[in-house]
Amino acid sequence: MLNSSSSILLILGLAVFGGIAGAWFFQKIKVPQVLGYLVIGIIIGKSGLHFINSDVISSLKNFNFFALGIIGFLVGGELHGSTMKKYGKQFSAILFGEGILAFTLVTISISLVLYIFTKNFAAALAGGIVFGAIASATDPASTMDVLWEYRSKGVLTTTIIAIVALDDALAMTLYGLGTGAAQMIIGGDTSISTQLISISIELFGAVALGAAAGVFMNMIVRFSSDKTRTMVFTIGTLLIVIALSLMLDLDVILATMTLGIVITNMAPKRSEELFSLIRSFASPIYVLFFVLVGARLTLNNMPGFLWIIVGLYVFFRSAGKMLGAWFGAKITKADPVVQKYTGMGLFAQGGVAIGLSIMASQHLNNLVLADGINLGDIIISGVTATTFIVQIIGPTMVKIAVKLAKESGKNITEEDIIEKLTLEEVLQKDTPIIKETDSVATLVSYFTESEYFSLPVVDKDNKTIGMITMNDLKQLIASQDTWDWILAKDIIDPTHNLLIKSVSLEDALITLKQLGREQIPVIESEENPVPAGILDTRVVRKLVNKKMVGIE
Repeated sequence: MLNSSSSILLILGLAVFGGIAGAWFFQKIKVPQVLGYLVIGIIIGKSGLHFINSDVISSLKNFNFFALGIIGFLVGGELHGSTMKKYGKQFSAILFGEGILAFTLVTISISLVLYIFTKNFAAALAGGIVFGAIASATDPASTMDVLWEYRSKGVLTTTIIAIVALDDALAMTLYGLGTGAAQMIIGGDTSISTQLISISIELFGAVALGAAAGVFMNMIVRFSSDKTRTMVFTIGTLLIVIALSLMLDLDVILATMTLGIVITNMAPKRSEELFSLIRSFASPIYVLFFVLVGARLTLNNMPGFLWIIVGLYVFFRSAGKMLGAWFGAKITKADPVVQKYTGMGLFAQGGVAIGLSIMASQHLNNLVLADGINLGDIIISGVTATTFIVQIIGPTMVKIAVKLAKESGKNITEEDIIEKLTLEEVLQKDTPIIKETDSVATLVSYFTESEYFSLPVVDKDNKTIGMITMNDLKQLIASQDTWDWILAKDIIDPTHNLLIKSVSLEDALITLKQLGREQIPVIESEENPVPAGILDTRVVRKLVNKKMVGIE
């Protein structure tokens, strides 16, 4: 068992390395990568080799909040005002349908089972209400990870993103009311109105904090031209928002999600690259976060009746989310794929549910039901077990949903297309070639009769020895009397600016950008430097745009 500072660093390294390896393996067998992270966490965690124990998990608590904050921020970045305006009514109906029905079905079923085994109606109802409230939550982290992994885009993807984003607020509200009701039922001194006021402060306070931070970040995004500096400012702002949320007992995910919503709607164009940078920065954080989620899962010493509760919880929560989402989509006449598959994308349960179960156990751990087991222990053990099961089912169901809706692989960027294209595919091969003995008069005719402003120059053996651009001719244009006796070899550019056909298109475009050019000649190879064609960034842009339109 490892818990020293140096050992923690070793554990973090093993977790990230193992998580990536696990994700790679699961992707190979066509399973969402998030399951690979979780399985590695289970292997090295409390249910496996015990490399990561409770002390290590506790010491990394703030890291988990940072990861949840980044997840919330990126989810917020997906919620555009135009989309919410267009689909707001549908989103609201689906949200309340899936959340309230899951809450109702789980509450009734768990209450009945607890009463059968405990004969204590008050405790059974209190436990059922808390389980039901927690059941309404959907994990945004693993859901979004699958959507990003499979590059999903479309009306179903947009709906799932909106629901998992808004679900946090609904779950917090139901949880606050549910725990308040539970404490009243078992004789506590709390009240529904007190809980409602507390939850309102937590939720509206989080929104206000995130909105204020978003206005501040918008000024940085708007006026900062340095992308790296802007990203660092954003991470710093996220850390401040997360810290203030914890200090003020506000909802971290909702605060950071609001921050993302404000930025993406106040500066939609300028923030696109920012969110892309944050997403790439967040990759190892995601890996470590899910490995730690798996590491904390433990299913030891659970009584038999609790497994019945777990089974009923998973079944009725899943049924409630599917039927509720279908009903909400149906009454608002949503797109058929939204009606059919939205519920399948809402199975995942993770950090939010576990966090709520921990808080519930602190409020209800004084009520002993049977065999020395208190209600708080039942809630936290039950939610942990259901999280383990649902995190196996959930990501796969999200994948199936977007596959059936034919939305996977549609969220492709220009960079993705460029990465798949080869340099040879975009080369302009039918281009003029300048001989080293050609006069300036011949060169002028080449450039005036073609659309190129950078042409290769070859020697008598047809081997490329350099290139000539329009800029090279500018100083000679006025002196027409020299056109016939100045030759191409007299004004040639050095050959080190030429590209080899074997380089990737991505690297070739980077080279062009560094040179400040839009065209450059390409040769077959260093050993065989004959002209292969000309790389023209205008042609590349047209081809990429055409493929982007085809994807849409």
